[in-house]
Amino acid sequence: MTPLLRALRADITTLAVDAIVNAANSSLLGGGGVDGAIHRAAGPELLHECRLLGGCRTGEAKATGGHDLPARWVIHTVGPVWRGGQDGEPELLAACYRRSLEVADELGARSVAFPAISTGVYGYPHAAAADIAVRTVREAATAVEEVVLVAFDDEQLGLYEDRL
Repeated sequence: MTPLLRALRADITTLAVDAIVNAANSSLLGGGGVDGAIHRAAGPELLHECRLLGGCRTGEAKATGGHDLPARWVIHTVGPVWRGGQDGEPELLAACYRRSLEVADELGARSVAFPAISTGVYGYPHAAAADIAVRTVREAATAVEEVVLVAFDDEQLGLYEDRL
């Protein structure tokens, strides 16, 4: 089944969805950008639970509870650092979306919100990342009923809306 796909400009930490995806670093121990915002909003229990996961490889995903967030779960995925596009970055970014949806299915999540993975300090070009996000979610075989692509600014929202 293809999930309902929509774009929204919002603070991902405030969304009442079953799961939010965290654009994490490989340690899963918090960082800047959306990762830091999620850790701050979820409270210290999230960091404690992440410590038990032993990190995460690029393109993979692991789940924790949502703790103090409105979302029941946080799915942590590690996106690729942009190195010009010839180091497998498109495939790894697509894997982040695909694997996060697989984890959401394993959890029984029906609604999932994604940030713009790898577009912050990891430097992935925003338009190319939006292409991959929309295409990968549309092609995914998942029981998730709704996917929200969360934009951090009007430019990102416009990129998503153009592709939807």
